[in-house]
Parts: sequence; C-alpha cells; structure tokens
Amino acid sequence: MRQNPSPRGLLTGRRRAAAAATAAALLLTGCASAATTASGRSPDASGTPGSCGTPPPTVPGAPQPAGLAQGGARITSIGPLCAEYEMTNPNGEPYDVTVVFGVPAMVGGGLENQSRSVIALAPGATERGRLVYPGATVRSGTRPQPRIVTARSVPTAEAPDTGGPCPSSGLRLYADEGSAAMGLRAVGVHLRNCGTATVTLEGYPQVQPLDAGHKPLDGVRVLRGGAEIASGTGADDPPRKIALGPGEGARSVLVWRNTTEAGTPRNAPYVRVRATPDAAPVMVTPELDLGTTGRLGAGAWVREETNDTASARPAP
Repeated sequence: MRQNPSPRGLLTGRRRAAAAATAAALLLTGCASAATTASGRSPDASGTPGSCGTPPPTVPGAPQPAGLAQGGARITSIGPLCAEYEMTNPNGEPYDVTVVFGVPAMVGGGLENQSRSVIALAPGATERGRLVYPGATVRSGTRPQPRIVTARSVPTAEAPDTGGPCPSSGLRLYADEGSAAMGLRAVGVHLRNCGTATVTLEGYPQVQPLDAGHKPLDGVRVLRGGAEIASGTGADDPPRKIALGPGEGARSVLVWRNTTEAGTPRNAPYVRVRATPDAAPVMVTPELDLGTTGRLGAGAWVREETNDTASARPAP
C-alpha cells in the first residue's frame, strides 16, 4: 500500500499543529521568514524580496511554467542558496493555503519537498517568504531549479480541523492520509461530535468532487458504497442510522481507481463533504486521480472508536 503524498492532507485538522511544527523547525534553521503565518503579517525582514537572487527566466508575453507559478503561488527569485516566493489569494473570502515546493536536496542532486502554509489569507492579500536550500552550497556554475510541486487552498470557513474550539456545528470533519495500491485508492473521512447534543447520521455523507478551481467536476458519478469499485475497502458496510453522542466518532471511506483507458482523465484535488444534508460543508483534499473511470464510491457512515469516546466511557 502506498502512503499518499503530503498534499493529500492539505490543511486538515492537523494544520495548526503542523504550522507550529514548521515554524519551530524553520527557526532552528535560520529561516523563520518561511514559517506558516496568518494573513496580513509579512515574513521576517530577512525575507526581503530579491535578496536571494534574481527572478527566474521567462519568455516575454508567455505565462510562467507550472513549476514557477501555480494556483496563486509564484517563485519570484532564485539564488544559489535560497529562493523566494509569494502566495496570493484571488478569491473573495479568506482561504487557507498550502504550497509544496521542490528545492535542491542536500545529496543526490535531486529535489526535496518543503511545505509552506498560510491560514486565513485575506482576499487579495499576498504572503511572501523564503526557501533555504538544505545542506552545503550549490556547486559553482550550476543554477538551482526550485519548483512548485502543488498549490492547494480551501476556504477558511470550510477548512477541516481536529483541534481548537469546537465548531458551531458541534462536528469536526477531516480526511486522513489514505492509501493506494495497484491503482486502487482509499481515503477515510472522519467525523467527531465535539458538541453537547446527539447528532443523527443518515447512512451516507454528501460528497461533491471539485476541480483545481474549486468548481464541481463534471462527468463523475458518486456511488453509494464501494462495491462497484472494489471489495474489502471499508466502504462496503450497509447504511444505517447512527445516533452520534457527544465525544463519539464515525467514519466513511472514499474509494476509487486510477485506471486510464480511452478518454480524458479526471482529477479532483478537492471534495466538499456534508456529514448530513443540513450540515455546514467541509472541503477536504484527497487528491482524487480518477483516471478515465469517472467513478467515486462513498461508504456509509460507521461508528468509529475515538479517544474522546474512550475517555467519555466509565472505567470497568
């Protein structure tokens, strides 16, 4: 089974904990300017634009290659030891943004990933930062080629979260890292009742695949259950009504195949999920690579043991 790449867990409930960890690591490496920040706060003064090197070469009148610009993110300067970037929110509401950059690795001459996140980037705002290459200086006479691997964003109002204050809905919803093998993919969607009232789940979550522009993806059939995709994925349990009490959790599974035959492959980086028809939407980032199958199976909600559930029960 293959562990999914880091963008699959974009700004999930771990995003604030990850932000703190990233900031601490960057402080230790002298690169605090690239840490996760909130909208409206500029990075450390050491990240002054242009101080790392020169703007990347471009063709006049042509758009920047995807490796240099993607999803509102752009590499603005490249030097022998570091590069600089900016992330802009073109939307009309705050967005949580995560960009994965590939930078020259310490050994092997390849690239290694560095991730940068911004929480609640205001509409029209731009966040700038610096990427410091790990290890020693780049060989003389070579020009480093950092690139943007992925750029993902979700509306802050729809961002998944497993920590901090309980949402007004009383429910936390997030996706896990998932797994994949032989073209079969599976991602778990987890729900936890952090409120004080019992919530009734009616069989299946509502699932809407979205393209890179956050628009509904045409030509995708969302199936109830995973039987048409594969067996044994955890999406095969029959639907049932679940009364989810405070501290209790439930789980659904999204399952699909990355089978490519005749036709145009369909990719849906994002999925908008509603736990119940009247629940507030949450946007997760399972990175659906649906191939040409155009099918996504969504399993019924099943009760899931959680730490909150265990701690809420009396000791035997």
